[in-house]
Amino acid sequence: MSAQGDTAPDQVARLLAMVPYLLARGEVRLDDAAAHFGTDADQIERDLRLLFMTGLSPGLPGDLIEVDLEALEGDRVIRVDNADYLARPVRFSPAEATALVVALRTMADSAPEGAADVIARTLAKLEEAAGAEGEDLLRLHVTPTPLEASAVVPVLRSAIAHGHQVEITYHVPSRDQESRRVVDPRGIARVEDLLYLDAWCHTAQGDRAFRVDRILAATELDTDVADKGARPRDLTGGWFTDAETTTVTLRLAPPARWVVEYYQVTDQRPGPDGTIDVDLEVASEQWAQALLFRLAPHATLLAPAGWVEAFAQQARAALGLYEDDGVDS
Repeated sequence: MSAQGDTAPDQVARLLAMVPYLLARGEVRLDDAAAHFGTDADQIERDLRLLFMTGLSPGLPGDLIEVDLEALEGDRVIRVDNADYLARPVRFSPAEATALVVALRTMADSAPEGAADVIARTLAKLEEAAGAEGEDLLRLHVTPTPLEASAVVPVLRSAIAHGHQVEITYHVPSRDQESRRVVDPRGIARVEDLLYLDAWCHTAQGDRAFRVDRILAATELDTDVADKGARPRDLTGGWFTDAETTTVTLRLAPPARWVVEYYQVTDQRPGPDGTIDVDLEVASEQWAQALLFRLAPHATLLAPAGWVEAFAQQARAALGLYEDDGVDS
């Protein structure tokens, strides 16, 4: 597990910098490496355990980076070997170079100012290396997608860079309504084909991930975010809490346990008489009611309390339709 506030991208970036750092010095005290990378010794040890499983394809023992952590005169010293290939010039095939140029030019128009400078320098180096032989490659032009070209993206990136709050107008599809709220933006992440704004929402009083294509308008405010030290979450592999979701707790009998396999359950606990209690995020009360009717009589709504009575009334009304239909059996 990574150190507090450490994300998978943080670890990858640190590992990419760690190998040349260690190779250039031959041997490094563990505490010195931790101080250099702004983390603790335990995190560096976790990084090293991952590092010794990396190397050239096909990943046979002789292809992997060798990492040695040895106790020496009261200190723990790191040594890295079999990673000399990282010092060799990188040579791209035409297909690899094309993919890299396309990716960089896709990022260029929507990247924040600091990253945009790095992308421009990298593209310039590729152009210089390609020369006349790469003329066709360098004529590649990439048009940003409508999502990345959205007018709200530069506003959000500017607010993130300046540490300012943002007022957004957000479309809530589950109710087909627009919601206006003030958020503290932390970062923008791409997940598959969508962009998400990771932020603290002052209206919901919690962390939220807003789909950028549902942000209808955004205004950067003069007010600073509440926590300037807050770092963006790693949204690439986790559950997204959208702007308008509610945690519901269901008690499921065995015939309804398929819910755990079919929906993203955030927590589950044993219940009485062979049942299980599960928590899941839902977009609306109407969606939760529809699910409960599907699960009846094998599920019970436990929370939120305000929805329990509302569902009981809906169930009684539905039952009344059958009892009062005037049809003789």
